[in-house]
Amino acid sequence: MEQEHPLVRDAFPDLVTELTGLLEEEGEGDLAICAWDLPLVAMCDCGDDFCQSIHTAVHPKGEPYGEGHRCVPLLPAEGMLVLDVVHGRIMYVEVLNRPPMRDHRSARN
Repeated sequence: MEQEHPLVRDAFPDLVTELTGLLEEEGEGDLAICAWDLPLVAMCDCGDDFCQSIHTAVHPKGEPYGEGHRCVPLLPAEGMLVLDVVHGRIMYVEVLNRPPMRDHRSARN
């Protein structure tokens, strides 16, 4: 089966390594496992220069996640990382006030 979206780990491996470690530290082992295979559906298009957030699932803009939603704030060494999770699925990775992330996919050519 061909994958529709690239994986976040292929584009931003350092971020995924950090996410999995922080999730393990928070006792969120199941989410740490899920973080390894997150699809990169889209980068946030809010236009804020401090935002590098990642959509990992399709979701209508401006619509609440609804039942089963929870926020998982993490404690990175720098900036903010907050996950939107719905029924155990990571839908969005909020990446704020952090150094610019380099997309490693462009380095493979």
